[in-house]
Amino acid sequence: MREYYSITELTREFEVSTRTLRFYEDEGLVQPIRRGRTRLFRPSDRHLIRQIMRGKRLGFSINEIREIIQMYKEPPGEVGQLKLMIKRIEEKREDLRQKRRDLEETLAELDQAEESCVERLVELGVNT
Repeated sequence: MREYYSITELTREFEVSTRTLRFYEDEGLVQPIRRGRTRLFRPSDRHLIRQIMRGKRLGFSINEIREIIQMYKEPPGEVGQLKLMIKRIEEKREDLRQKRRDLEETLAELDQAEESCVERLVELGVNT
């Protein structure tokens, strides 16, 4: 395992901009070592970036990701982090299910509106 990674290496690996990594640093999610103006990321920072990216893909906000990361660093540690993660996953899953129900309802309303328009066109003698 390497001792350090440059910001360029990590931007390429995770397909993010340098601005994104600096944002994560500003938010206190990663803490690279500074050598002059150069940021050097440790393997632990790389791991955190991987976790942040995973959290973003799952739809978690930066604040939610921060909360999950903090749970690992402080008591109750990994167990607390895992339990919080399960809770957050359940919440996200329910949010997505509600969005799916809302979308299905909207699609049904659109189908009904379209059907009414087609019926009215037929009443008017217009071919569709």
